[in-house]
Amino acid sequence: MPDIRTLATEIHYENRGEGPALLLVHGHPFDHTMWQPQIDRFSATHRVIAPDLRGYGRTPLGARRDKTGLGDFAEDLIDLLDALRIDDCVLAGLSMGGQIAMELYRRHPDRIRGLVLADTFPAAETDEGKAARNAMADRLLAGGAQAVREYADEVLDRMVAPYNTHAAPHVHRMMCATDPAGAAAALRGRAERPDYRETLTKVPFPALVVVGRDDSYTPVADAEDMHALLPHSTLAVIEEAAHLPNLERPDDFNAVLENYLRSLVRPN
Repeated sequence: MPDIRTLATEIHYENRGEGPALLLVHGHPFDHTMWQPQIDRFSATHRVIAPDLRGYGRTPLGARRDKTGLGDFAEDLIDLLDALRIDDCVLAGLSMGGQIAMELYRRHPDRIRGLVLADTFPAAETDEGKAARNAMADRLLAGGAQAVREYADEVLDRMVAPYNTHAAPHVHRMMCATDPAGAAAALRGRAERPDYRETLTKVPFPALVVVGRDDSYTPVADAEDMHALLPHSTLAVIEEAAHLPNLERPDDFNAVLENYLRSLVRPN
C-alpha cells in the first residue's frame, strides 16, 4: 500500500483499478480494510481509493494529538485526491466516514460527483452525546490498548449482528488494533460536528443511502430522514445486517452500490 506525505500526516491508502474514481471512507474505530469486499469487487470497473484515516490503521495521528475534526479528515482526503491527480470522485462513507463525506461535500462540492451515505446520520451532536464521546476519549487514553479491547468486546454485537459470525472476527481485529490516541482525537472532534441536514438538501446529483435493517446505532428511521432530505436519492435497506452491512452482507451491499454506480455513468 503506497502513502503520501502531507503537512499534517502521512496517509496510507490502497489504490486499485482504473476508471472513474471511487473513494471509500471507513468508520470508527476501523481502517481501510473495512472496505475489502468493495475494493475487490469495484476495482474491476473503477479506480478505488481506500485510505486509512488520520490516527487509524497505518496512518499516524500526526503532530496535533488532542482532537481530529471532521474537517481535518476531509482536508486529508482532498490532499490525497490532489496527490493522485483526481479531479472528482464518487464518495462513499460509512458511519463516521459518512459524516466525513458530508463535511467534504460541504467544503468541496465540485470534487464530488456521487455520494453514498451508509449507516450514518447528519444531525449535530447532542449535549448528551458530546459528554459521552468525550468520556469515551478519556477512557481510551487512560486505559490504552486494554481499554480499546474492552470497548471492542462491548460493542461488537452492535457493530455486527450476532447472527453474522462470518464478519465478526475481522471487525473485532480492526477495533482492537486501533490507536487509542487516534480514536480519542476523533471522538473529541466528532463531538463538535455541525448539522449537515441543510447541506444534504443542496446535493444536485443522485445520492445513495444505505442502512442495515438491524442497525441500532443509526436505525432505518435515520436513513429514511436522510433520504427525504436529499433531492435525488435512493434508499436501500440491507436485510440481516446491523451497522456494517458492507461486511455482513457484502453481496447485497455490492449489488446496491453497483446499480448506483451504473446510474452515474457519463454518456460518451
